[in-house]
Amino acid sequence: MLRCANYNLTIAKLLDRSASVREFACGHCSVKFQPDSLDGVNTITRHDGARLWVGHQIHHGNLIVPWSGPVRRWDPVDFGALTQVHFDELLQLNPELVIFGSGARLRFAPPALVRNLIAQRIGVESMDTAAACRTYNVLVSERRSVVAALLLEAA
Repeated sequence: MLRCANYNLTIAKLLDRSASVREFACGHCSVKFQPDSLDGVNTITRHDGARLWVGHQIHHGNLIVPWSGPVRRWDPVDFGALTQVHFDELLQLNPELVIFGSGARLRFAPPALVRNLIAQRIGVESMDTAAACRTYNVLVSERRSVVAALLLEAA
């Protein structure tokens, strides 16, 4: 059985402003290969507003996506229904960072709602859900213990 894996390729030119295009083409750059998926790590593979794919599995509704383990539904109906209890639920996962995806547009959770996360020295970053998905993937590819708390809604 043939098994294939996809890899992301990143090429970065060294920060040498005096280097010519010819030098860049001749190998004065760094190359980094990263697998598209990591064993045992949840990777968000697609997001279209109301749906989210983690690996090959499709999910509907608001979600908690931990770096590993099961993806689970998140109870708030929408941004306006968020409470401290919703964010305190994330403490059970013991992340180093929470990425809060606020829906189709950037909205910040009121500080009182994330107070207990901050008191436990857990970072909290807010962004729109599409940006949260991208940021989450970068962090899990670095093997960080991150949790995405995502509000899914159509743009």
